[in-house]
Amino acid sequence: MLRKTMLALADNEFMTRTVTSNRLTRDLAFRFVAGENLDESLSASHNLLNAGMMLTLDLLGEKITDPDVARRSADEYCTILDRIAETGTNSTISVKLTMLGLDISDEFAHDLMIRVLDKASVHGNFVRIDMEGSDYTQRTLDIFYDLHNTYGDTVGIVLQSALYRTDRDVDEAIERGAKVRLCKGAYAEPETRAYPRKADVDAAFRRQLERLLDHGNYPAIATQDDAIIDVAKGYAMRMGIDKSRFEFQMMFGIREELQYELVRQGYNMRVYVPYGDMWYPYFMRRMGERPANLFFAIRNIVKPS
Repeated sequence: MLRKTMLALADNEFMTRTVTSNRLTRDLAFRFVAGENLDESLSASHNLLNAGMMLTLDLLGEKITDPDVARRSADEYCTILDRIAETGTNSTISVKLTMLGLDISDEFAHDLMIRVLDKASVHGNFVRIDMEGSDYTQRTLDIFYDLHNTYGDTVGIVLQSALYRTDRDVDEAIERGAKVRLCKGAYAEPETRAYPRKADVDAAFRRQLERLLDHGNYPAIATQDDAIIDVAKGYAMRMGIDKSRFEFQMMFGIREELQYELVRQGYNMRVYVPYGDMWYPYFMRRMGERPANLFFAIRNIVKPS
């Protein structure tokens, strides 16, 4: 019930505008958000980079319906890619198509995505197209595969194990040689489209990660779940899959000790680093995905200095 309530709040525009003015909410959120601008996010990620981790910078925001704002978002993504190249930061970027006007039209978002991918190609970098709620899944995949035909490994996609369709999507990604980030999914979905039970989501995630480890193009296993991490490590070891052929991914501010431990064990470790002033929906989804994160954040804020 807590998870469903928090996911619903993440999609409530009124709550976004109201609660973001609350200081405690902001303090809680900024345990998991690296700052409100690019400089703050790079500064907050300094220790991760020094420890040998990789980053993916994630400019927060979604569902833009103003064409000028969407164009400015594309410009900002290009600026991020320029800064990564200038600073030598070991980072890629993540893009939500609704930030580029997917709610305006598929063609509009597609064309702005070309602008971002052209910039990434100049710098030899990589862009991950993020996956949003299931209403956008097929449209996102259609745009991705069209772009993948031109840009190849410059662009990757995210698939969500919570959705019933994802076994088929994993098989298609393998067939097409697409780079996949596999995650559980952080959106509230109807039972007609997604597994309602966590145990079923976990089983799907395990099944799909094994398929990707066997046949995928450098899969990214995005989880903070110890049991699933152990499954991935054990399966790779049994099947003789070298650590260089995949990476683990986790979210900024979550399970930091585990992130460092995986690096010490020789695994590729990437941290998703979200930043920007549209932090409230992201924060609520992270809490809904794993409510224990909320209590962790509160404990760190209220503990005596």
